[in-house]
This record gives sequence, C-alpha cells and structure tokens, in this order.
Amino acid sequence: MNRKERRAANKRREESARRPNALALSAGVSIVDLAAEASRLRGAGRINEAQEVCRQILAREPAHVQSLNLLGLMAQASGDHRGAVKMFAKAIASDEVNAACYYNAGNSYQALGNRAKASAHFSKALALGMDEKAVTFILQSPIISRYVARIAGKSPLPVTNAELFGTESVIPLANDLFLRCAMEAMTLPSVRLEALLGYARAELLRLAGEQDEDNGEIDNNVVAFACALARQCFINEYVYVQAEAESGLANTLRDRLLQDLASGTAITPLALAVVAAYFPLHTMPMAEALLDRDWPAAVAGLLQVQLREPLEEAGERTAIATLAPIKNSVSLQVMRQYEENPYPRWTINPLNAFAADQARGRTLPTADRQAVLDILIAGCGTGLHAVQIAQVYPNARLLAVDVSLASLAYARRKTRELGLRNIEYAQADILELGTIGRTFDSIESIGVLHHLAEPTAGWRVLVSLLRPGGGMRIGLYSDLARHVIAEARAHIAARGYRATAGDIRRCRQDIIREAEHWKMLIDANDFYSMSGCRDLLFNVMEHRFTIPEIAAFLNDNDLSFLAFEPFDDPTVIEKFHKQFPGAADEANLDQWHRFEADHPETFWGMYVFMVGKNAH
Repeated sequence: MNRKERRAANKRREESARRPNALALSAGVSIVDLAAEASRLRGAGRINEAQEVCRQILAREPAHVQSLNLLGLMAQASGDHRGAVKMFAKAIASDEVNAACYYNAGNSYQALGNRAKASAHFSKALALGMDEKAVTFILQSPIISRYVARIAGKSPLPVTNAELFGTESVIPLANDLFLRCAMEAMTLPSVRLEALLGYARAELLRLAGEQDEDNGEIDNNVVAFACALARQCFINEYVYVQAEAESGLANTLRDRLLQDLASGTAITPLALAVVAAYFPLHTMPMAEALLDRDWPAAVAGLLQVQLREPLEEAGERTAIATLAPIKNSVSLQVMRQYEENPYPRWTINPLNAFAADQARGRTLPTADRQAVLDILIAGCGTGLHAVQIAQVYPNARLLAVDVSLASLAYARRKTRELGLRNIEYAQADILELGTIGRTFDSIESIGVLHHLAEPTAGWRVLVSLLRPGGGMRIGLYSDLARHVIAEARAHIAARGYRATAGDIRRCRQDIIREAEHWKMLIDANDFYSMSGCRDLLFNVMEHRFTIPEIAAFLNDNDLSFLAFEPFDDPTVIEKFHKQFPGAADEANLDQWHRFEADHPETFWGMYVFMVGKNAH
C-alpha cells in the first residue's frame, strides 16, 4: 500500500469512527429513519453499510419490504441475481401488490435466463401500476436508446432499416422482455418509441416477405416480438404512420394470407403476426378459421386479443337493452363516432392493487363505501369509469349508460373478466333519461356533457334524477385550459383533415413535425391511439366552459359546489392558498376563477368536481 492509499484508508477509518454504527443506530432510531439512511448510503455507494442497516431493520421487522427490496437491488447490482430474486420474493410475499418489486424481480429473472418468470413478473408489475413509468424504463434501455439516437441523428430525414438495425435486424429489440410485455398491455405514449416501433414493424414486414421466399426459420423471440407489436398496434388502433410502399407490401402479405387461409395452406406464425400488425384480424373474411389451427403460445395470445374478444363483443350487442332512445341529431353523430372508435380502449384495471388489498382485508371499506346506493354513470364509454366505481362501492347498484353499443359491448366484456356483478349496462341518450322513471343517490358524468348538443339541458336532466341530499360528480372541459385544443381544431379545419384513419395519421405527423408548438398535445396520452386522438382533436361536438358559467348553473339548479377532484399536482392547492393568504376557501368558485386566470393550465384535463343537491 503506497502513501496515497494509506492516507485514503486512514480517512475512511476516521469517518467511520465518527459515524454511529448500524447497531447503535438501530437501538434508538425509528425504522422509517433507518430505511431512509439505508437508501442514502446505497446512493452514496457505501454498499456494505447500507446492507448492514437493512439487516438491522430486518432483525426488528423481518417483513420490511423496503429493506428486502433494497437488498435485492444491491445484490442485483453486484451480479448476484439468484440472491436478488430471493430477496424480491420475500418482499413480494410481504406486499403482493408492490409493482416495483415485481419489476425488479423480472430484471433478475431475465438476467438468469428464466424468460417465463421474467415476463410473468413484468406483466404483474404493469398490471399493478408500473404502466405509468413503463415508457421511461423502456427508453432507459441502452439498446433502445441507441436506436432512438440513430433515428434522431438522421431527423428530419428517415433512416433506412439497414442503418437502424444493421445485420442484427430486430433481434436485440425482441430480447427486451419488458418492452414486449408493455406492448401487450398498454398504449406507449412516446413519439420516440412510436418512431422506433414503426421502423420495427416495417423490418418485420421485410422479414416475413423473405421468409416466404426462402422458407428460413425465424427466431422464436422475433415471432413473439412480432405478436406483441401486433397487439400494440391493435391497442392503439393502427395509429402508426406507414409509407405508401410499406402499405403495398402489407396488402400483398394480407392477400397471400387470405389465399392460404381459404385453401388450407400452412401459414407461418410470423406472417400472421405481421399481417395483424397492419390489419385487425377480426375484420378479415374467414378469420375465425384461424382459431381451428394449432399455434405457438404468443400467436394464441394475439388471436385472443384480435379475434376471440372482438367476436365476444359482437355477441354482446344483442344483450344490451335500449333504455332511452337516441333521437337528437348531434347525439346520433356522437354515437357513430364512438361506434367506429370506442373510447378509451383500456386493458389494465387501474384498481388492481386496491382490489387485491380489499380482497385480503388489508383495506377495510368505510361506512360510506359499504352503503347500498343507487349510482348512475351517465356516459360510461367502454366501462373504465363504471368498473372503478363498482369496486370502490361493492354494495352499490350501478346503472351505466352510453350512446354507443360498441363501447357498451367492450364494457360488458371487461366487467365480466373482472368478475363484477353490480353493473347494469344500457344504451341511452342523456337528453332522454328523464323518461326512465328512476332516481339515484349519486350520479357521475365525467367528460360527457360537453359532447351533447345542449350540455346544460343534459345536466338539468341529470339533476332531475338526483335524490335530495344526493351527490353528483361532473367533468367538463375548461375554455381557458383547452386553448391549444381550440387552436388545433382550427388548424385541422383549415387543412381539411377529416375524421378518417388516414387523415388522423397524417394530421398527427404534422403535429409531430411541429413538436415544440404542439407540446401539450404530444404530452397527452390520448394522442397515441386512434380513438384517443379522434376524441381529443376530431370530436364531432365539443363545448367548453368557464368557472362562472358552472357557478351560474349550480345557482340556478339548487346545487352546492363541494370540491374539485384532488389534483395530480399537489402544488396546486399550495399555490391556491398562497394566492389567498388567510382567506383561501377551496369551495369558493370565485376564488378558483381568479386562480385559473393566473394559472390557465390548472384544468388542462378538465374541471372534475363534486356538487350536492340541496335537501328541502
């Protein structure tokens, strides 16, 4: 040891002597503070000390999830993936709904070569809420970031597939199991990722054509990747742009597949997956015959999503009752829009973790949530809103109505998948609901009234159905916050874009090319699916409101404003109280109007608020 090394070693010993050791810390310090210290030590690279603190925590609380997870991460970082999965398994045993632990375990299982367990853990992480971070994690992958950089390096010119993928083709992408699981489970709201997956789809199309020529074997991971990409395209409703030559090749491959299907000729899994990445299988003639053939598991999963489930939804339509007629001309136009593009196309139950905790008795329902209530969901779309309310209020009786049979059929299928039995679905126009002869303890209408010909007329109908003392949850577009939407709709009208798939794709590319100007649109999740983009920018009817208009309606209809929905950004309430020091009243709409004038993006999504019907 030279003089410099001895000096560094002495300094480390002196620092260690000045610090209380883990045993001393654990004796009089709370577990919360110890856990924070363990995280700090790991972040500072003092791994041995961090491990010691974790062990001391576990001596006091053997099932401490944060410590088990942290030990797993440190083992993972050192390359000890077997030790890591043991720690993650213990953490999951203590907290079965911890998305981060499942994700971390998935990474170690993938490193160990156990692809089945890795995929299962990644899928579980996404189902438990990791979907909100999925794009960030995907883009952090060194392989994906390299591809993204290559695309950006040629922008605004396109990159060739040879330049992008080289001789490896899509094999490195296909080996990214988290990417595959995410493509199967959710839309991926990222311009960079969309561009990469668009190139990957074109490369798979090339591979499928070459396979047909030389009958070469295709790696199973590439087939599984193609199936996952086809599921992603189905989820986003084929929103990716495609060049004219690419479309021609896709049409040729589809026609060949249809010929093989009619003649009984063998169809390669890759060819089927690539066709499904350009065209929804359930719309193809004789597609049901595909179900009679034997397929690998990845293809069977693709057929479940693109064929079995749509066929099931088609059967549901005849079972849906019409509760109130749809006569208004605007309501009929809105109905046609959502028949063509049911919205939203959701795949993951956002309350999976809540439902699991409730089933295990970890979350005890309050008296309010246990109450036997009659609840109306006015404008339920594809059922996402209704199934959340049904899980939070398991004893409630829900009536969920919508104008679109396609949306209602989707909702019924998803509701049955979740095992929920307290929702009745029916077709109805809100404007005609006054004829049904029923009243409700609670009414919810989020993002619906502003698509009616006369929103306040529809709102008055809902008020007439609300029992005295009942509550109503309403969501309306803000005129101030949605100025960029108004500008975009004017831009679309000026360029003559129609609400067709081709025009929506072209319009999206215009917006992407001017990304700085349209940043708010590009940051919106709805931008990344066909139905979402149509709902966001091409809706046949959109009204926008101001807070004074809402206040006037409440005053005229004997309703009391209770509160806005909790904000995703916690600083909103802090800013609100700061603006009205000592006098802030969160139920004061005049104050909120003044606040919104100073912070116009506060209600970018929409105003979502609770009102009560005054009892007399």
